[in-house]
Amino acid sequence: MKIEYDVIIIGAGAAGLMCAIESGKRGRKTLLVDHTEKTAEKIRISGGGRCNFTNIHAAPENYLSQNPHFCKSALKQYTQHDFIALVKKHGIAYHEKKLGQLFCDKFSQEIIDMLLTEIKKSGTEFKQGAEIKDIKQQKEGYSVKLKNTIYKCKSLVIATGGLSIPKIGASKFGYDLAKKFGLKIIPTRPALVPLTFQANLLDFCRALSGLSVDATVTCDKKTFAEGLLFTHRGLSGPSILQISSYWSEGQDITINLYPAQDVTNYLLEQKQKNAKQDIHNILGNLLPKNLAKAICDKNGIKGRITEISDKNLKTLGEAVNNWRIRPAGTEGYRTAEVTLGGIDTDELSSKTMECKKHKGLYFIGEVVDVTGHLGGYNFQWAWSSGYVAGRNV
Repeated sequence: MKIEYDVIIIGAGAAGLMCAIESGKRGRKTLLVDHTEKTAEKIRISGGGRCNFTNIHAAPENYLSQNPHFCKSALKQYTQHDFIALVKKHGIAYHEKKLGQLFCDKFSQEIIDMLLTEIKKSGTEFKQGAEIKDIKQQKEGYSVKLKNTIYKCKSLVIATGGLSIPKIGASKFGYDLAKKFGLKIIPTRPALVPLTFQANLLDFCRALSGLSVDATVTCDKKTFAEGLLFTHRGLSGPSILQISSYWSEGQDITINLYPAQDVTNYLLEQKQKNAKQDIHNILGNLLPKNLAKAICDKNGIKGRITEISDKNLKTLGEAVNNWRIRPAGTEGYRTAEVTLGGIDTDELSSKTMECKKHKGLYFIGEVVDVTGHLGGYNFQWAWSSGYVAGRNV
């Protein structure tokens, strides 16, 4: 049996849902297909269950890509303010947590319900739990085979996401399809992911597990100033997740555990003022007490500050302000929030998201080589790229 549509969208995550809404609103006969039974799990689990749905500061400089200019057109055509207006229209209460990050006051399910309501209004047909057997390019358009039925369309949109968090259905479907159509793919790797470390540093981190400090983390000339969390697996927290997108194997990262002050100068001053105090107590005026003691112990420096050489005080200062470490790796796609790399943007039109080599074929969302910083930026890319494709299919 063959059924014809104007548009078929594969993948019902953030980008696919937005694309389906816009396509349907334009009167295009649209079919949205997803291989899972649960809708938009990545939206549901994001932001601790409250969905960090966008960022009020979203701009091209918040995105990584081989072509940093590619995202500009989509972000301009559909901005964070446009999505916020949609959220307000549906009466969803939200708040800014920090650094422009917007979260639902209640539950992320509100965003999913909002999108599904808009899908229904648009007239889009939605098939879930549908395994795709084959996709072929026809003389005019494309055919998509599901079980015993072949669906034909003039425009085909791939919104199948990346490789991050496989337990909720992530797959390499989009990349495999791109290869089938002869498209170039920028090598993929986990991003916004905790880093792992060798045994000696791991023991240090485990002893401080659960402790969080505001820190700056630098790698490859990029610096992020956010929370850092010690865990039993190493280091995590927003600053580490952010820098993971810029870190490559074999590189060091530099951590400043107390960016507000030059700790060496502070310790030298305290040597003159508080000669009788123990060094770990003085350092504990700046850092959590257990972290201060752990740094002193790690460097083999103890006793009253007056008994400690200026050289050793400088060593401690460096250990706080300029802690250089080399990660062993990352926790991988299992815990990564997004996938870095993907469909080479040179293969697509930045204005429409249509493939240059194949008329009527579109790629949107995480499957494309555009990756946002932590804080709602990746959802905004999904909304923007999905909107643009939906307006052009």
